[in-house]
Amino acid sequence: MAEPTPSGGADPATERTIRLAGFDRDGIADGPGLRCVVFVQGCPHHCPGCQNPQTWPFDGDAEVVTPSQIRDRIVATELDTGVTFSGGEPFAQADALADLADLLRPRYDIACYTGYVFEALLKKAEEEPGVRRLLERIDILVDGPFVQARRDRLLLFRGSGNQRILDVPASLAAGAAVWTKDPAWVGEDGSARAEI
Repeated sequence: MAEPTPSGGADPATERTIRLAGFDRDGIADGPGLRCVVFVQGCPHHCPGCQNPQTWPFDGDAEVVTPSQIRDRIVATELDTGVTFSGGEPFAQADALADLADLLRPRYDIACYTGYVFEALLKKAEEEPGVRRLLERIDILVDGPFVQARRDRLLLFRGSGNQRILDVPASLAAGAAVWTKDPAWVGEDGSARAEI
């Protein structure tokens, strides 16, 4: 399996940039195992009860970084085996995150949280090629807005019952949302509920 290497492949002067709201190492709440979590700045959804409302403003306080710079932070963690894109809304910076995913694969599995549903992303991809690029580079998509009335603390890796944990390659092949069967994401019984 090829390993990402420190900066040197991409020319920082020509790389896209990412407006970064935050970066966590060794996260355990945004997917199975130890994961690096990339929080982007800017979100159009403004879900009531959102746990990251500080990431909503597109012109908010953010660190501007290149995909190579974030890749270098991720590689330096050494123990993390997965990367999660969260926010904010990752699909508002789809091209730059697709570039980052290219730098991370195949060493890391890549998950993404979005306030869009998969079907809306397919439609959006017709007008915005970067959306399709990002979809093609992620393994798991947790889709749908956070709905406070459907909040459930027992759900595994989701905040509300309307959100789905999708196998992105299978969903793209089917042209429709396909739930993942990976027990690391949905539990041994497939219920996608956390153990009590």
